[in-house]
Formats: sequence, C-alpha cells, structure tokens
Amino acid sequence: MHPFHLAFPVHDLAAARSFYGELLGCPEGRSSAEWIDFDFYGHQIVAHLAPELCGGGQTNKVDGKGVPVRHFGLVLDMESWQALSQRLEGKVDFLIEPYIRFKGEPGEQATMFFTDPSGNAIEIKAFADMSRLFAK
Repeated sequence: MHPFHLAFPVHDLAAARSFYGELLGCPEGRSSAEWIDFDFYGHQIVAHLAPELCGGGQTNKVDGKGVPVRHFGLVLDMESWQALSQRLEGKVDFLIEPYIRFKGEPGEQATMFFTDPSGNAIEIKAFADMSRLFAK
C-alpha cells in the first residue's frame, strides 16, 4: 500500500507537536515555523499553522451516532486499536467512545473518534478480519 499525504490546519504548532508526537507517538519529520510533518503510522500528515481554518463542523448519523463529516484516521489491527484506545483513555475527549460498530454485519468494526487540540476530528478503527474492510 502506498502512503497517503494529508495536510490540515492547526491553531498552535507546539500543541500539535505534543498531541501527535507525544500522545499519539508519531515521529516528527521536517518542520518549519509554519508546519510540521509527522509519520502517522507510515503515512505523512502535515500540521499547518492556520488558526482561522480550525474548528468543528457538520456531523452525519452513522450507526446512530454523530460522526464528524470532516475527519481522517487509521485502520489498525484489533490488538493495536485496543492498546491505543486504552492509552488515550482519560487523555482525550472522545466524540464517540471506543465501541464495536455494525455488530454482526459485514462491516463490523471497532471505532473511536476524538479531536486534536485544534478541533480536527480523528477516527481510529479496526477490523477483526482486515479482509472485511470494504465488505458490503
């Protein structure tokens, strides 16, 4: 799989560095006074200083919960997802607490949603069987 690249706005680079680098454990790459590259589990994400673009947004109902329309995230194996959800407990305000979504359906998955300090929504999900990622 090829790594993806995602650039997103943050209100404070020090807060982004603490959140992505320290809390999520993403190694830092290149940086400047206006942006920071992070290795997001093998993918390149770039926090750009742009406070005027930060903030929440619209949600849509998915499995009865308000999922932020604008979000990004990862698909992990179940063991890594469980370890990360435990590590984040009490350290982030979950928009959607860790739980199993679509139970008993082809798309059954573990999921959790939270925001970074700039209000960017992040979803981390996992499948017991990764071959079910695109199951209908």
